Amino acid sequence: MSAYEESIDLARVAAQAAADKLAQEVIGLDVSEQLAITDIFLVASGTSERQVSAIVDGVEEELLKQRRRKPIRREGERDARWVLLDYGDIVVHVQHAEDRAFYALERLWRDAPVVDLQIDAPASDDDAS
Repeated sequence: MSAYEESIDLARVAAQAAADKLAQEVIGLDVSEQLAITDIFLVASGTSERQVSAIVDGVEEELLKQRRRKPIRREGERDARWVLLDYGDIVVHVQHAEDRAFYALERLWRDAPVVDLQIDAPASDDDAS
């Protein structure tokens, strides 16, 4: 059984929000076969603690605005090196680039299929003119 469409939709909204905050290497992993507690791990990284916080805030804002969803749990925000947003259906991991390289979640979950997140290029100020 693969991830539910609602989970994929949430992951796509979260991924686009992360990309809009210039997150790097945004990837969705369908962990529904391996875990009973969630369908998708969304992993993104930022180059500084400030950017990690901005990505997390952007994801939270967009999921609340577009899908009326709040995280069940939020962890790691004080250090802003690895922040976890648990939405039940999806778990968003926003990591500092150094921590992401060290912990290598994609390698740990390499058997999980990659989700097509359909991310558009982030809007720039030039696009508004």
